[in-house]
Amino acid sequence: MYINVTIKQQQQRFDIRIDSEQNIIEGLKVLTDSGKLPADNHTYDYFRSFVRNTLVSANKTFAQEFIYDGDILEAVTPND
Repeated sequence: MYINVTIKQQQQRFDIRIDSEQNIIEGLKVLTDSGKLPADNHTYDYFRSFVRNTLVSANKTFAQEFIYDGDILEAVTPND
């Protein structure tokens, strides 16, 4: 199932449509490689889900982390 989510990286926001069974970090890498997300110097291990207000692991799928349509995922840098 495809979901629509917003990715926040630093001060930028990107609306994407992605397979919920896709691994988060791999899905974002594919989007970056295809030019749909700008390249970023950081590799993010965690994102904050605005709907659930929790940290989610970038190494799991969107479905495993209960990320659904309309959620906003904000990249968490190690010093946050």
